[in-house]
Amino acid sequence: MKLNPGILLLAGFILCSTNSCTTPDESSHASKRFVFLCFGQSNMEGFPGIEEQDKGPVDDRFQVLAAVDMPGQGRTKGNWYPAVPPLCRPSSGLCPADYFGRTMVSNLPPNIQIGIVNVSIGGCKIELFEKNTFQSYVATAPNWMTNTIATYSGNPYQHLVAMAKLAQKDGVIKGILLHQGESNNGDKEWPNQVKGIYDRLLQDLNLKADEVPLLAGELLSADQKGACAGMNRIIDDLPKTIPTAHVVSSAGCAGRPDHLHFTPAGYRELGTRYAEQMLPLLGYQVAGH
Repeated sequence: MKLNPGILLLAGFILCSTNSCTTPDESSHASKRFVFLCFGQSNMEGFPGIEEQDKGPVDDRFQVLAAVDMPGQGRTKGNWYPAVPPLCRPSSGLCPADYFGRTMVSNLPPNIQIGIVNVSIGGCKIELFEKNTFQSYVATAPNWMTNTIATYSGNPYQHLVAMAKLAQKDGVIKGILLHQGESNNGDKEWPNQVKGIYDRLLQDLNLKADEVPLLAGELLSADQKGACAGMNRIIDDLPKTIPTAHVVSSAGCAGRPDHLHFTPAGYRELGTRYAEQMLPLLGYQVAGH
């Protein structure tokens, strides 16, 4: 029997009207937002002080899920807002996630949004994010840190998971951004500890390592007289422990006189580098590269 070409064309159109002709990541409502989880200590939190050029407005495709109530910014925990800094807590400042997100949206198709979830605590060791043993670390933490921990329901790891599950209702987690290590300076067990946290996050959020890479940023570098620059040798070895980990260089990123924190210009550059590392992993080119 000879088939009518018009019928074949119509049948093909009907088939392609379903999700079968588009990738799940770019077809459904929820997956139009690429979500990135951020955690660490003060440099991921953002050193206080936001320069005028960073105050916005930002592309409305770049949003942050408020991990805590931020009344001064008009934000309520668990809701999405335009990603104008601060992204972490009311008292924090510019951080790598700011220019990570701005760079991402400028290099992605217009139908893709970027969502950030940031749970970070200045001065903390990586032990604070260990699900089953964090209590012993909190028990000896100074008051200023425990006050911050309290804003994360007393359990920063579980709070990050809870916020991530909320974010999953509106998007797909595509990566995890880490900046931590100053308080674990010289600790050779750090890569194994990070692996334990990363593996637990994947398990608790039903994620696959090969679909959710971990990006770890170096600390303030030796060229900026970074007080913990030696820790970068340990951070640089992280991919040996976590095959899906990638290290973001901090070389040349400007630092503050305290030799620990980046300047706003340093955060802009470091955040851009996080994005330039992530984009190819997602299958996208970086403009000008």
